[in-house]
Amino acid sequence: MNTRELKKYFKDHLVPSKLYKIGGSHKNRICLDKTESGWAVYFQDKKEKIGVLNFVDEASACSRMKDELRKLMEQMYGVTWIAAR
Repeated sequence: MNTRELKKYFKDHLVPSKLYKIGGSHKNRICLDKTESGWAVYFQDKKEKIGVLNFVDEASACSRMKDELRKLMEQMYGVTWIAAR
């Protein structure tokens, strides 16, 4: 899976865009961003990156972000993925 496919997956499964940012960082969101040495998944809290996880390949980073979003949705809303209509 790459970032384009991950964006489509989140859209198809009705994941609120206010929970994540792909390709950069945004306050109070789980972010996936390209780094000098690969890819990083982290939570952006104001100006600080929390829980940075580094990956050498895009597929691993996308997989981890998908897992993190699933956990967050389960905690916040009591649901994981909702199938698109």
